[in-house]
Amino acid sequence: HVQLVESGGGLVQAGGPLRRSCAASGRSFSRYTMAWFRQAPGKEREFVAAIDWSGGITNYADSVKGRFTISRDNAKNTVYLQMNSLKPDDTAVYYCAADRWLAISHQRFLEYDYWGQGTQVTVSS
Repeated sequence: HVQLVESGGGLVQAGGPLRRSCAASGRSFSRYTMAWFRQAPGKEREFVAAIDWSGGITNYADSVKGRFTISRDNAKNTVYLQMNSLKPDDTAVYYCAADRWLAISHQRFLEYDYWGQGTQVTVSS
């Protein structure tokens, strides 16, 4: 069992960067697949990025590929999402998620067991 606490959301201008962090408590963080999802108003929660337990393998949604980078520091029990070249379409509530058994190819939010509280990211044009 893990608990996830997110930080780093906020307001940013289009083209700018923003970094999200998600700190996990509980044992065995390094064994979990970690992911980021986002949900815009009136839309379903969508996959953004995922990273395997070692940090060596990542997977991205096409809409963020080349602009966002997911990483993790297992010594700090933290996963990060570095977002560059932000667009107004990136405006959403961002959530981190964790699952002990999923491969990073899994992109459906219902498959993940643990969730952070979600934090608003707003990109102004």
